[in-house]
Amino acid sequence: MGLRMKFNLVLLLAFIVGLALAAYLSDRILKENARQEVLQNARIMMESAMGARAYTAQQIQPLLTLQMKRQFLPQTVAAYAAGQSFQALRDTFPDFTYKEAALNPTNPNDRASDWEADIIHEFRNNPNRKELVVERDTPTGPMLNLARPLGIYDEGCLVCHGKVEDAPKTMTDIYGVNNGFGWKMGEIIGAQVVTVPMAVPLARAQQTFTTFMILLGGVFFLLLVLLNILLHFVVIRPVTRMSEIASEVSMGKPDVPEYVRQGSDEIASLSQSFNRMRLSLENAMKMLGE
Repeated sequence: MGLRMKFNLVLLLAFIVGLALAAYLSDRILKENARQEVLQNARIMMESAMGARAYTAQQIQPLLTLQMKRQFLPQTVAAYAAGQSFQALRDTFPDFTYKEAALNPTNPNDRASDWEADIIHEFRNNPNRKELVVERDTPTGPMLNLARPLGIYDEGCLVCHGKVEDAPKTMTDIYGVNNGFGWKMGEIIGAQVVTVPMAVPLARAQQTFTTFMILLGGVFFLLLVLLNILLHFVVIRPVTRMSEIASEVSMGKPDVPEYVRQGSDEIASLSQSFNRMRLSLENAMKMLGE
């Protein structure tokens, strides 16, 4: 096996190891960055929903207290306001969803699905947990779900959701008396769940990963070509020439031309030492011939 082949095999092995390591690390970093981007978007939307809830509870609900005695107005419900606010966003981003899922909701549309119920039970089992991130594969692609617990911390909520007989009649006329009652202070009754698609950020991450790997492969190929050219002119050709001269001298061929490589590197030093050795050998053979 020639020197060039050994050199290229070592370089190829180093490249394969380096490429595999770079692929592993860059893939993880890019996917994690994509996930953090999606998570940040979900948190922004969650805060937007919280803002709509707070605005409704603090400024809208007090203005409609008298009307509520005559007719139930869903606009006074913070959850309704947050949902309607988010619905406007869905006109532009239809894959984004917001839901205030509950195990025992007043509105049956808010009843938690199986996976949402698991989130609610997780918050109930761990009261100190304030946020939960769940990733799911769906028919439309991977989704990231950001959830926060919904608890009863205001006694005003029990007016509508405590005892059935205390609830406004205008509300029970709409939703009935079978759901959304029996809630207790401090109880986790549901969860706010924001769902954000991950397909686009992950696709961008994959595209960036592919581009990076192609560039890395191109850099290695260029480096391999340049190193092979350098190896040929700096090492292989001088050594091959000295080997040919040594072979001619050993066969007793006269008038073998000198080969001295100019420079101060190791190959140049070797060629000078080789030339002195050749001259010394020729002089010794001449002395023996005399």
